[in-house]
Amino acid sequence: MSPRCTALVLMLLALVGCGRLPVKQLDEAERLAGQARPEMVECARDDACAIDSALYALGEQALVEATAEAPVHRVLLLEGGEDALLARIHLIRSARRSIELQSFIFAEDDAGFFVLGELLDAARRGVRVRVLLDQLFSVDDTRLLAALATAHANFELRMYNPTFGKASTGPLEFGAGILCCFRRFNQRMHTKLLLVDGLIGITGGRNYQNRYFDWDSGYNYRDRDILVAGPVGAKMRAGFELFWMHERSVPVARLNDVAAHLLAHGGPPPLLPAPRLTRAGRILRISQAASDPEAVQARLIAPSLAVGRVDYYVDPPQKHERGRDPLYEEISHRLQSLVAGAERSVVLQTPYLVLSREARQTFRALRRRENAPEVLVSTNSLAATDAWPVYALSHKYKRTYLRDLGFDIREYKPFPADAPIDLAATGALDAEVAPPGTPLTDAPTAFGSGARGGSGATGSGSGSMRDGPLPLRRAGVRVGLHAKSIVIDGRVGIVGTHNFDPRSDHYNTENAVIVHDAAFAAALERVIRHDARPENAWLIARRPKPPVLSGLDYSIGKAFEKLPLFDLWPLRYATSYELVEGCPPVRPEHPRFAECWTPAGDFPEVDLRLKGFYTRLVTAFGAGLAPIL
Repeated sequence: MSPRCTALVLMLLALVGCGRLPVKQLDEAERLAGQARPEMVECARDDACAIDSALYALGEQALVEATAEAPVHRVLLLEGGEDALLARIHLIRSARRSIELQSFIFAEDDAGFFVLGELLDAARRGVRVRVLLDQLFSVDDTRLLAALATAHANFELRMYNPTFGKASTGPLEFGAGILCCFRRFNQRMHTKLLLVDGLIGITGGRNYQNRYFDWDSGYNYRDRDILVAGPVGAKMRAGFELFWMHERSVPVARLNDVAAHLLAHGGPPPLLPAPRLTRAGRILRISQAASDPEAVQARLIAPSLAVGRVDYYVDPPQKHERGRDPLYEEISHRLQSLVAGAERSVVLQTPYLVLSREARQTFRALRRRENAPEVLVSTNSLAATDAWPVYALSHKYKRTYLRDLGFDIREYKPFPADAPIDLAATGALDAEVAPPGTPLTDAPTAFGSGARGGSGATGSGSGSMRDGPLPLRRAGVRVGLHAKSIVIDGRVGIVGTHNFDPRSDHYNTENAVIVHDAAFAAALERVIRHDARPENAWLIARRPKPPVLSGLDYSIGKAFEKLPLFDLWPLRYATSYELVEGCPPVRPEHPRFAECWTPAGDFPEVDLRLKGFYTRLVTAFGAGLAPIL
């Protein structure tokens, strides 16, 4: 590092270090918070006045019927955002003893305040509530956090891996974190879990932010969770305990900025700030449905499945200390092992198609088999993604994925014809997509900008270099893929937080539920293949061959792809295709392919000046960023 860079780093560290409090003051802040917490509970019943829940009863029944040799579970795929929120609120209200919540993002918006209010209500009626949030993209209002630190004796909040011991990370701290402590700064808790009484848990792609629950007027995630009830809940609780007791999980009262607020306002507990809500009516609607037995029966119980074996795996926080020891990369190695055992098909859905070296080796071995299994990949287009630098790297390796690994790639459209998104719930004035060519500035205000959603919080599933979705050629309520799932041979279904990328392999902690049941696997495969249909996704295939020198073009492009830098060859191997109306969706090797599929360009729908230049820039020079993007 040059002397100038060293001086800059030292200056940044000195500035951010000014906010650090002595240990004695942190101890005093924690003591003040503990003294201020009320201990009175609002319910004297043994069940903490939990609502009657037929869903909870199914979990109890599974626990009674299960044996070590013949486990019994109840599982439910949560595809729609409002159903996923409904399930969470219902389970929180059904809790009798304990609630554990882990999340990567927890935003201060309608969905975040709704869930937070329910957690506090549960604590006041006698349930022990523990909340563990990754600090970087979660609540950072020190006034709110100070109030939560003193809210109730039954409510505990901790932050994982806080930047410089603070709740709020401003631009200065963000830059200093990258410059001085790059590896630790990037080690995030991407684990997500809501667990009630160690009996019923929810995990999957969703964070706590409007756009994960169909509540954003501009951009929403097509995401997926799994609800599972039964004996596997004990493993979920054990995984949570590993994080809760780890030294990186810091009580919120011991964060420097929160502690300073507590010390400055010592005495009575601070009042909770009024929630900043935009549409209280939809909260009331979900609140009513969450306590309505008929709604719970129709939306959460009737679609559920009775299954046997369910496995739960979670990367421990020690993953961040032990480097790349396979023992501490539980999820990555488990998933690679399952994929390596595939015989007929691997159906993979991931928002970010940037595979680690180990994953490429696994798929390359499959490709070399005499009867190679089908590999269908559902992922984001540039128009749908929330992370264009990641897409740019995916664009770089399309030849490898298509030709060397044999992937059938379908890239999700920003305006899919049939997505499990409740457009009416988004709050847009008109759920219809504006006509092609409508300038964003002329679109109804409820459509949002088309570039950033109305929730306002940055960050998404992986937590680095997120610039938000790019502007499009037309306005509308946009959808981006965020689900992470695999189906192996139609017999094993996997839902979790792992993005199947290098960051998930080596930097983030992840968790996953693996269901060994053909009916569940078929249901999961069905919805992924639906997302990959031509009306919902573009097909990615080799672009039409040039009339001359096609072999030379291919060879030069392949050579440049191998370069970590200066991959400047302008003609990429693959492009996007749109199905011709009335044609069958034949594969690229079919004689009618050119007749039935028409090239849609490399970046269909995107309206950004020099978009090709920006994307090529990352393609050419960004290969070294693959592990952290």
